Amino acid sequence: MLLAIGLAALTGCGRAKEPVDDQADEPAAVSDSGQAATTAGDEAVGKEAVGNDAGAPAGSQLDASALLAARLPIEESSQGWVRLFDGLSLFGWEIHSDTNWRIEDGAIVVDAGEVGLLCTSVPWQDFELRMEIRADEATNSGIFLRTPPVPTDPAVDCYEVNVAPADNPFPTGSLVKRFRVESVPQLDPETWHLYELSLVGDRLRVRIDGEEVCDYVDPKPLGPGRIGLQHNQGRVAFRDVRVRPVGTRELLTPDLAGWKTYPEMDGEFRITEEGWLRVTGGRGQLESTSSHADFVLLAQAKTASDKLNSGIFFRCIPGETMNGYECQINHELLDGDPLRPADCGTGGIFRRQDARIVAADDGEWFSLLLVAHGPQIAAWVNGLQVTDWRDERPPAENPRQGLRLEPGTLMIQAHDPTTDLVFRGIAIADLP
Repeated sequence: MLLAIGLAALTGCGRAKEPVDDQADEPAAVSDSGQAATTAGDEAVGKEAVGNDAGAPAGSQLDASALLAARLPIEESSQGWVRLFDGLSLFGWEIHSDTNWRIEDGAIVVDAGEVGLLCTSVPWQDFELRMEIRADEATNSGIFLRTPPVPTDPAVDCYEVNVAPADNPFPTGSLVKRFRVESVPQLDPETWHLYELSLVGDRLRVRIDGEEVCDYVDPKPLGPGRIGLQHNQGRVAFRDVRVRPVGTRELLTPDLAGWKTYPEMDGEFRITEEGWLRVTGGRGQLESTSSHADFVLLAQAKTASDKLNSGIFFRCIPGETMNGYECQINHELLDGDPLRPADCGTGGIFRRQDARIVAADDGEWFSLLLVAHGPQIAAWVNGLQVTDWRDERPPAENPRQGLRLEPGTLMIQAHDPTTDLVFRGIAIADLP
């Protein structure tokens, strides 16, 4: 029996200092709590969207300190590394079969139910992926790359890195129906083993415990797809699951080539001696001359003082005043609680979904990874996923009024006279 469960996520935004900037002309759906409400749906039948505490032991509740401990050091997150699994919940994952996916001792565990995948909610194209796996000796499982939620043939519609016994036609490290390892790794079923995968263009490489076991070139490389963990048979556990997109190009240049300024507006945008973009002044916008629809974007920024407000707008209607989706930058808390952002929270999608936790601090460098693909949008701050939202509104050219899938420009926001922050990098890779 397939599951078809939609989990409602309570969302909303706080004060709107500048109505035009913050899309205040658009009504937000309101739940009984008084907050804007959305659901993380999916077109695939049989998908269970999982939320903040999904998969956690019964009766448990997320703890802000424990969740913030899952952040990555800025040295790693500024390179694009993010956690796909925070160790506490299945936030950002979707279950596509009736299977007992759960969390035990900081690991994703499965051992019974239908054959199927636990998938990321957004697709990935070119990336490095690493995780630790512990599998019983007879277990048959796998890591699926560039996969649909319900793959039908790994020779055609995905790459399946197998986790299977030595007598399997494709033992551990092999690509099912594509490549069989020459030397089968001898893995202790009682030990955690490190899997490192690199998928760039047509080339897929697999290392297990530091040893390369697979180097495969696909004559017909696949486009972007989900990352999936498989239950086939037996018990398997996954932990410390991280991904890093590769192939992004830097958008900031010393002369701001590729960007359009609006001198008639109050906001100021200039490149500092360090080569950083500094954003100050009143309401204003810096707009890219390039347009993007589906993409992965990595930014590094730092606010100069407390309670500052800015944002990165995307899929904007060119030339209009910040008329696009907004990924918020605001670290302010309510009552000092990181689980209660005062104004949507950094990484939140303004007026759509609050960040589930504020994972950055004023005066400190932070990284922001934003993935937009079709109606699905996800964001990570300092390596921790804070947003997973699907735009289920009817299509509209104006993103304030409905789902916009067409390419649009990027805009960096100067919100009000108190805005003062710097960006030391804004890089992007378009997704086919």
